[in-house]
Amino acid sequence: MTSSALSVEEDDIRAYMAEQENKTLLRFLTCGSVDDGKSTLIGRLLYDTKLIFEDQIATLEKDSRRHGSAGEDFDFALLVDGLEAEREQGITIDVAYRFFATPKRKFIVADTPGHEQYTRNMATGASTADLAVVLIDARKGVLSQTRRHSFIASLLGIRHIVLAINKIDLVGYDKMVFDRIVSDYMQFSADLGFETIRPIPVSARFGDNVVERSGNMPWYDGPSVLEHLEDVPVGDATEAAPLRFPVQYVNRPNLDFRGYCGTLASGRVRVGDQVVEARSGRTGNIARVLLGDADLDEARAGQSVTLTLEEEIDISRGDMLVAPDNRPQVADQFEARLVWFAEQPLLPGRQYLLRTETAEMPATVSALKYALDINTFAHEAAKSLELNSVGVVNISLGKPIPFDPYEENRLTGGFILIDRMTNATIAAGMITHPLWRATNVHWQALDINRTARAEQKHQKPAVLWFTGLSGSGKSTIANLLEKRLHADGRHTYLLDGDNVRHGLNRDLGFTEEDRVENIRRVGEVAQLMTDAGLIVLVSFISPFQAERRMARELVGEGEFVEIFVDTPFEECARRDPKGLYAKALAGEIRNFTGVDSPYEAPENPDLRLETTGSTPEDLVERIIAWLRARGFVA
Repeated sequence: MTSSALSVEEDDIRAYMAEQENKTLLRFLTCGSVDDGKSTLIGRLLYDTKLIFEDQIATLEKDSRRHGSAGEDFDFALLVDGLEAEREQGITIDVAYRFFATPKRKFIVADTPGHEQYTRNMATGASTADLAVVLIDARKGVLSQTRRHSFIASLLGIRHIVLAINKIDLVGYDKMVFDRIVSDYMQFSADLGFETIRPIPVSARFGDNVVERSGNMPWYDGPSVLEHLEDVPVGDATEAAPLRFPVQYVNRPNLDFRGYCGTLASGRVRVGDQVVEARSGRTGNIARVLLGDADLDEARAGQSVTLTLEEEIDISRGDMLVAPDNRPQVADQFEARLVWFAEQPLLPGRQYLLRTETAEMPATVSALKYALDINTFAHEAAKSLELNSVGVVNISLGKPIPFDPYEENRLTGGFILIDRMTNATIAAGMITHPLWRATNVHWQALDINRTARAEQKHQKPAVLWFTGLSGSGKSTIANLLEKRLHADGRHTYLLDGDNVRHGLNRDLGFTEEDRVENIRRVGEVAQLMTDAGLIVLVSFISPFQAERRMARELVGEGEFVEIFVDTPFEECARRDPKGLYAKALAGEIRNFTGVDSPYEAPENPDLRLETTGSTPEDLVERIIAWLRARGFVA
């Protein structure tokens, strides 16, 4: 090839790249109920826009014969359903992302599952989308999953909807069916805040109104799905929003360089701009903007860059650099909407992990204000959230974080909750506004602290937490231990589960939610007592590991001693000192631990006391020896 030909080819490549860079990008997802044709619609889009290679078509032909559900025709859903389990069952399980482009626009499409148990996958796809294609089977109309997905799309900030009435061929291209479904959807979605809803009758299998307008429906004069996707006005508001730069990593390769790495959540940043660290209020000026090793004059929302400052400022992962004249909220309590993903229900008072773009910290759902009915959007009183339900909650954090309301900034206003025991993602959250609670009240400085109080008593403060089944011997051992410590001149207090329920916790029952709150309150009281320099003995069934961990984290490092009074269920039921096991086994008592309510035994307690074969007095001597060996008592 001659040099002139190479030059022409290079010019063509540059022109093509420039053309692609200047195209707008639309992120959208397909959602709806099971078997509404979401994967088929995406496959048909890719096929009819000639974005499938010949080898992919050959594979599709082979897979259609093996797994297909379209008879002799291509099963276009198989272009997207990549997992073997999906192909065998004919459903979508995971979120499948596909990129394609037309002369007008670039697209990233997320195909999300329709089954209710995979709602978390749908929420994942919706979290970054600008538009949702909601598919409805023309034979079935609006279903509960249609409502759920539309509601979640609204919660997650999607403002544009394509209402694709699919399988219109199976109802004879009937306009009355189409009009009825559109009317039902418009009525249901009127309060969801969508800016545009574009109804389109389609047959994804045969391509009607997918890429080209169909001649089978002369009564429809609107655009095809692709035509609408190419023209829908979706502007990128993140660039126009105030600067938000969450710091993901501090780069210190040597003493002469300190760079703050992250992705611009919104706004722009230029060399010379003044910025503020959101929490501390410290200011600095941008010295360099680096994309890899290259210096830039400016970075925009969505770019992953490294920023350096002219000043030395204490900044670490989880901090946020922001515009000085438009700062985010900073608080350790806020109201949020939650989409609950876990089989186990949400329990107010239980501690979870909250993860944002750059930070992770303990968080407690301090109150469940109400659950939202998916069908009517009514606010319903609730004590917990079940799988795939939506609610409004108050959340309390271990420390303040910077954030924006989700409706203003999806990246800085969104978070997930993680189960501390399993590390599973259990909820997606959208912050609505901060709460100004007791944490807005400053601590009063006191001259006498816990160290002074403990030294006066010649002891080390501690929480001795006895856990075990009802009838295991917890209270008996704790009572004998306190008598022994008192005789030795120690300053103690015994919090017994039955006694506390006569006063502090008299308003609580025995549901899982009330058990969690029961332990939360006792943990707070025990912490106050250790602050007074006391040795606190706590005798509670405390059936859940999560709440025992929360109680441990409330007190000082090394001051919590978990003592597992390990007595087999059969032995506890045989002893039955209060006659409760007999009633529970007969069904006269509900939510009884070990019978119809679970007990999560400690996996690694500080002390395990096996009561069979040992007297309470022997076990007390063992505890005393353990405490002496670790310096709790002299």
